[in-house]
Amino acid sequence: MLFIDRADAGRHLAQRLRHLRGTDVVVLGLPRGGVPVAFEVAEELGALLDVIVVRKLGVPFQPEYGFGAIGEDGARVIDDRVVGLTRLTGPEMAAVEAGAGPAGPPGAAIARRLHADTAGGPHGDRGR
Repeated sequence: MLFIDRADAGRHLAQRLRHLRGTDVVVLGLPRGGVPVAFEVAEELGALLDVIVVRKLGVPFQPEYGFGAIGEDGARVIDDRVVGLTRLTGPEMAAVEAGAGPAGPPGAAIARRLHADTAGGPHGDRGR
């Protein structure tokens, strides 16, 4: 299926998720493309929207090909399939991870939680 843009993709996805409308759902989006999709889904579902800031871990010889990610709270997710296909070694992965730096600006997750506590959710009182 082809989409006009990310917002169009989000509207199509939202139609497939309409059965979740009215349930206690939070839609999460990843920066660099996922937020416009997530926004459309959250709008359709009347759900809260939040962003997960991660730092992609790219394969050293093909940095756009991610083998994992580090979250703002230090959570680490590795795609073992990609690691196996690219034959990455532990030291190679450690070097990429060491150079990745922290995910997101310091305190980003805390700021969002504080905003949610004071504004009725990550985007105010909308949807609730």
